[in-house]
Amino acid sequence: MIVESPAKGRTIEKYLGKDFKVLASYGHVRDLAPKKGAIETENDFAMHYQPVERNERHIQQIINEVKKAQCIYLATDPDREGEAISWHLVNLLKEAGVLEGKPVYRVVF
Repeated sequence: MIVESPAKGRTIEKYLGKDFKVLASYGHVRDLAPKKGAIETENDFAMHYQPVERNERHIQQIINEVKKAQCIYLATDPDREGEAISWHLVNLLKEAGVLEGKPVYRVVF
């Protein structure tokens, strides 16, 4: 399960028990690449993202744990920001090649 904050993750992990690993994204995981070339206006406004530098080690930890997981539960906040974080997480995990054949669920607390 992936949540936004480590404090929320620790609390939820207590309820879920030993069969679940709860990780925190520590907020946003990707952002638009530097201004030049971030959005291709001539290519249907294709966007180019890069990992948020301060969260790279958290992203790598998530990737490593997802490799071992049977399925993924995205439990980011139920607001636009949380939805964006979940969307970016799924895309990062696809790019890392660790989601193949694993169901992904969106849950809200």
